[in-house]
Amino acid sequence: MPWSKDDYPDAMKNLDADVRNKAIEIANALLDDGYEDGRAIPIAIDRAKMAMEKED
Repeated sequence: MPWSKDDYPDAMKNLDADVRNKAIEIANALLDDGYEDGRAIPIAIDRAKMAMEKED
């Protein structure tokens, strides 16, 4: 199930908006690649945090 800015996993609720939006984008791409929700979410959060750190 793809996520959006208004409908995302509870694990993303405490993230900053920029990190959360990037995590949603990454998680949806992982789902398209065949990852299960439970695996896509933590990977997406980690990658989004790393991506945002690089932008700072």
